[in-house]
Amino acid sequence: MTRAALIQQIKTKHSFLCVGLDTDLTKIPEHLLDNEDPIFSFNKAIIEATADLCVAYKPNIAFYESYGMRGWESLRKTWEALPKDCFSIADAKRGDIGNTSKMYASAFFDQQNSGMSFDSITIAPYMGKDSVTPFLDFEGKWAIVLALTSNPGSLDFQNFTNTSGKQLFEEVLDKVNTWGSDEQIMYVVGATRGEGFIKIREHAPDHFLLVPGVGAQGGSLEDVCKYGMNKDCGLLVNSTRGIIYASNGKDFAERAREEALILQKEMEQQLMLHGVI
Repeated sequence: MTRAALIQQIKTKHSFLCVGLDTDLTKIPEHLLDNEDPIFSFNKAIIEATADLCVAYKPNIAFYESYGMRGWESLRKTWEALPKDCFSIADAKRGDIGNTSKMYASAFFDQQNSGMSFDSITIAPYMGKDSVTPFLDFEGKWAIVLALTSNPGSLDFQNFTNTSGKQLFEEVLDKVNTWGSDEQIMYVVGATRGEGFIKIREHAPDHFLLVPGVGAQGGSLEDVCKYGMNKDCGLLVNSTRGIIYASNGKDFAERAREEALILQKEMEQQLMLHGVI
């Protein structure tokens, strides 16, 4: 999906919602466990219930890898079920040297090789340029690079300040910006950082930001939009637990839709407030 196509989807659906598919067999409704592929059955129902309300889906790859071969098959079938007008994110957080990164890219981008062709993948940039650029060699695909996350351990490294007063996450943004354009690269920025978006936008004013942490993790959608939205929206706000686990009963898909609709309506208001629609 191109940047222009993503922006058009945001304007068409009045939404910048990304639904996380972190599907855990211990949390999905019990009645699905008798199905041949309960993970896929759950995902398919969530997708069908929310497709008109969101612009992106983000399977967290660990929730599939943990089940071995059957998990990978569930992931492949989930990718196939994703609407073609929605941006697909393989939340894999890969990061390794060049040859290995090339193989990771092939695993998630090359349908002929792996049976999957996601639009994007999340990447940890700690190993530098050769851990990121192999993903950019795939035409039309996106690298979503970790920049400023909201987990407690992020403070161990990301806010390190050098003698000139520049923080490590700012150095990451400036360096990664030289490797590709805002048509290829997005950044992960945690919603619970609030005013941290001001500094992010100083270094990446036009890039899209993937923003986890709204909802169950306590992030404020209003703050994210106040400090992070740009003229094209520039945001993909992810919600996972608050949507997909809204109910563990037979009404799980209907309840997921209700929660997604609440967020979509809030997003519509923010898009209007900021003049995007």
